[in-house]
Amino acid sequence: MFSGIVEEAAKVVAVRTDGGNIHITLKCSFADELKIDQSISHNGVCLTVVALPGDGTYTVTAIHETLERSNLADLKPGSLVNLERSMILNGRLDGHIVQGHVDCTAVCTGVEEADGSRYFAFSYNVPPQMAARGYVTVEKGSVTVNGVSLTVCDSETGSFRVAIIPYTFEHTNFCQIEKGTRVNLEFDIIGKYLARLTEAGRNA
Repeated sequence: MFSGIVEEAAKVVAVRTDGGNIHITLKCSFADELKIDQSISHNGVCLTVVALPGDGTYTVTAIHETLERSNLADLKPGSLVNLERSMILNGRLDGHIVQGHVDCTAVCTGVEEADGSRYFAFSYNVPPQMAARGYVTVEKGSVTVNGVSLTVCDSETGSFRVAIIPYTFEHTNFCQIEKGTRVNLEFDIIGKYLARLTEAGRNA
C-alpha cells in the first residue's frame, strides 16, 4: 500500500530483456536501505526488489502482463522513475490510498504554463463497462499519475488535467513528460468500491 507521495525520481541504468519479462536496474539514494523481496512503487507499479549488488543500485522484474498494462516497457537508460516505498501504518497519509496496481495508461495531450506552475492534460480510454465500475476521474477527486497522488481538474469523459507545482515538477519525472508521453494511471480505489456497491444494489 502506498500514498502517492514520491520519495525520489531514480535514474534507470540498465534494462535487460528475459523472455517476456524485463529486468530494470535503477540507481537511487536509498538503495543500501532496501532488502530483497521489498515492495516499491515504480511509476505507480508495485514491483519486488530481486537484486542488490551493493553499488547504490537495485533491480526489479516486470512481467509481460505488467508491461502490457503500464508504461514500464518504455523505460530506457536515463529514464527517470518515480519511487515510493510502502506506507508505514503509523504514518500520515499525505496523499491518498494507492494500491500500486496500474489500471491503464494515458497520453499527455498538452502542457500549459500557469504563473510558475504547469497544467498537464491527459487522455485515456477505458471500456464503458469499466468506466461504470469506477475507472474514471471526478472533479477535485484523486488520481495517481506515474505514482504521484494528484487532484483532478477539468474532468471529462476520457480526459482530465492536473496542476503541477514547481517542487513536484523538479522532484518527479513530470520534468520528462511532454505532449505524447505515456503515463500510468491508477484510479481512486474508494470510487471503485462505491461504484461496485451501487452496481450490486441495482442487481439485488
